[in-house]
Amino acid sequence: MKGLHMVGVRHAYGATQVLNNISLTVAAGELVCLLGPSGCGKTTLLRIAGGMETLQEGTVTIDEEVVAEARSQLPPEDRRIGYMFQDFALFPHLTILGNVTFGLFRQRKAAATKRAMEMLDQVGMAQHAEKHPHMLSGGEQQRVALARALAPEPRLVLLDEPFSGLDTNMRARIREETLSVLKQNNVATLMVTHDPEEAMFMADRIKVLGEGGRILQAGRPEDIYYRPADEYVARLFGHMNVIDGIVSEGNLNSSFGAIQVDDAEDGRPVRLLIRPEGVTLSDGDDRKGGTPVDVLSSHLLGDRSVVRLQLSEGVNSGAELQARIPGKFDMTAKGQIWAHVDPRHVFQYPQD
Repeated sequence: MKGLHMVGVRHAYGATQVLNNISLTVAAGELVCLLGPSGCGKTTLLRIAGGMETLQEGTVTIDEEVVAEARSQLPPEDRRIGYMFQDFALFPHLTILGNVTFGLFRQRKAAATKRAMEMLDQVGMAQHAEKHPHMLSGGEQQRVALARALAPEPRLVLLDEPFSGLDTNMRARIREETLSVLKQNNVATLMVTHDPEEAMFMADRIKVLGEGGRILQAGRPEDIYYRPADEYVARLFGHMNVIDGIVSEGNLNSSFGAIQVDDAEDGRPVRLLIRPEGVTLSDGDDRKGGTPVDVLSSHLLGDRSVVRLQLSEGVNSGAELQARIPGKFDMTAKGQIWAHVDPRHVFQYPQD
C-alpha cells in the first residue's frame, strides 16, 4: 500500500527514552496528525520519517520501499519527501520561482520552471514568481513553502507546526487552503502540532503522544474528542470541570443528582470530567432538573462567553465550574440561575 509505514520505532537521547515502540501508517491522500505537548517526541518521529534523525530501532517504509532500518538509512534527498518547516525556510536570495525550482534540480530547466509555475498557480502565487520572500506576507510565504514541498511530486509530506507563526485569522485561512491543496495532490501527509483545534480541523486521524514517547490513543478526531481514553487525553482539549466521589449502587452522587458510572465497583473513588460546553444554563423558573448556581464572572470571547459559576447546593456545594455559553451572557439577568450537564460531555476515570 502506498504511503508511510513506521513499525516498532524506538529512540533515546542518552538515557532518556523519547519514542517507545511507535507504529503508524499514513495512506496516500490521508493526513495523520501527531498531537501532544512539547517534549513528547512528535518532532523526533517526524525527523526519523524524513531521514533527518537516524533510526535507532524499527523500520520506516515509504510506498513499499524500506527507507530506514537498523543497518541502512536512505538519505533524505533520496526519499522523495516534501517538508514544510515551522519558519517556512525560504531562501532569501532566491526569487519565489527560484525557491520552488530549487528541489527540481534533476529536471531540465524548462520542465522545472513549468512544474514550479503550475504549483505556484495552484496555491494562488503565480503572480509573485519574480518577487523575493521578504516582499511577501507570512501567509504568502506559507503558500510558497507548500508549493516548494509539492513541486517534486513527493511520496510523503511532513508538516512541522507549519502554522504556528501566523496570526489567528491568517492561520485559519491558510490551514484550510493547505488542506485543500494536499487533498488535491493525494499525498500522504504526517503533521505535528500541539494545538488540538488544529489537529481536529486538519486530520483524518489523530495519534496522541504522551510522556515517555507512547501513543496513548489513536482514532478519528471525533473519537478522540468524544471518547478520550484517559484523563490526560481529555485534558488536552482545554479546561475541564472536575467532580470527585465514591461509587454507590452504580452511581456517583453529585449536586447534579445521581450520575451513572459504568464498570466501577461500589466504594471505588472516581473522577468525573465535564467540558465547559457540557454545562448549560437557564434562569428564572426554568429549572429543568438543574442545580442552582451563583455566577461569579462572565467574559465575552466573541461568539461565546466563558462563565465562572459556583454550585449553591448539594454535595458539591461551593465547588466552582466553568461554562461556555454561545453569544453574550447577561450578568444582569434577574432570578435564580440553574446549571445542567450534558452527558455527552461527561467522562469518568478511576482515581489513583
